[in-house]
Amino acid sequence: MFYDLARRFMFSKDAEWSHDFALSNLKRFANTPLSMCWSQSVASRPTTFLGLELPNPVGLAAGLDKNAECIDAFAQMGFGFIEVGTVTPRPQAGNDKPRIFRLPDANAVINRMGFNNKGVDYLLENVKNAQYKGILGINIGKNKDTPNEQGKDDYIHCMRKVFTSASYITVNISSPNTPGLRDLQYGEALDDLLGSLKNEQLDLAAKHGKSVPMLVKIAPDLDQIQVEQVSESLINNKIDGVIATNTTLDRTAVQGMQHADEAGGLSGQPVRQKSTEIVKEIKRLTNGELPIIGVGGIDSAESAKEKFSAGADLVQVYTGFIYQGPPMIKKIIDSL
Repeated sequence: MFYDLARRFMFSKDAEWSHDFALSNLKRFANTPLSMCWSQSVASRPTTFLGLELPNPVGLAAGLDKNAECIDAFAQMGFGFIEVGTVTPRPQAGNDKPRIFRLPDANAVINRMGFNNKGVDYLLENVKNAQYKGILGINIGKNKDTPNEQGKDDYIHCMRKVFTSASYITVNISSPNTPGLRDLQYGEALDDLLGSLKNEQLDLAAKHGKSVPMLVKIAPDLDQIQVEQVSESLINNKIDGVIATNTTLDRTAVQGMQHADEAGGLSGQPVRQKSTEIVKEIKRLTNGELPIIGVGGIDSAESAKEKFSAGADLVQVYTGFIYQGPPMIKKIIDSL
């Protein structure tokens, strides 16, 4: 009931204003009596992933809490794990506004935020101050003005910064909103990046006496040859896991709808099938050897089970959560 009222109010406002309004209040009231508005108990569904012990396999996807300002509030909603970011070495404003558009007829969102964030040092300060002690993923990217040829330097910088604070690290090379970023998903550029990051991960593990898994987040718009090449590169470079998938550039499912022609990544129900197919192919191509987090179009118990059946070990939600709120998390976990 509370979220229905909150959604009615926020959906009457500009999408980014609503996003900022929600986060500011979650941050402000997370550890106060007002947190009862979103806090809930969920069923215990313990699961192990890459050596990490999770209370349940349903997580918050990166992108919602870019600066790790609301970790405690999201933990109170019952997520089994939380991923923050994408964070870059230096603060950046992102793309020009408006840059978020709702497509309610499709339970979808188009965004072209462009890795807007306050920088890795600000994120780490928030992580340090959070009371949350659960599984925390930190999603890292490169600054927009960093050339692709130097992109791995940004990723390495962020990895070094977040290594001791993260339960796992996600390398985001699949956002469509940073020019040229997706080029890092292919061929020699991908092998060079992943090889460099793997070496850095091993060096940091030896230095700190702590193993931190590294995952790579990929796009849903890969063709069959590209999926095969990405899968081979992930295995060859001994990457710990993959997150499938990010947002799509495909507008087939939303043609004719208001905002359908806006530039940016489309998320929500329209990406559900594409994401599931990528999960299924990664599972097949890697002979089940590569742990997978499935994300894309999950807004119900049925769509979550679809990802698990396709081969996902864990799932993450974002757009479905925007439309349905915390009750959706409980419904999915109860169904497992």
